[in-house]
Amino acid sequence: MEVILLEKIRKLGELGAQVRIKAGYGRNFLFPQGKAIPATADNIAKFEAKRAELEKTQAEVLNSATTRSDNLNNLSVTIQRKAGTEGKLYGSVGTADIAEAAKLAGVEMTKQEVMLPTGPFRMIGEYDVEINLHADIDVVIKVIVVPEEN
Repeated sequence: MEVILLEKIRKLGELGAQVRIKAGYGRNFLFPQGKAIPATADNIAKFEAKRAELEKTQAEVLNSATTRSDNLNNLSVTIQRKAGTEGKLYGSVGTADIAEAAKLAGVEMTKQEVMLPTGPFRMIGEYDVEINLHADIDVVIKVIVVPEEN
């Protein structure tokens, strides 16, 4: 399936690129979120007519992400969880927990922006967590998981 990208998507392409993707990826992710449209002759003409507007919107999103990245630099959040004597957590610390801790620290963040490629944390310790604000902007914050005081 050929699509036209309406915004920059990591590992796929830039705004306006015509790329070949699997049909399910387009139907289930790109189309519902407004990130792409099918590459028909009619849609190509419509896209070219509003290309400047989309590029302006992309520039504003990039500027916003840059501003947010400045706020996130050197951010450190502490999360308390119940843990056993060896430091193993009774549960885990996931993306929603990290986003909530950042909000409590005064920084807006969604759980979709938090990248945990190895899965949630299940031990006490210090972790470097990558925050994906934009396809071009990633920031690393420090997450410290400590045991709850009884």
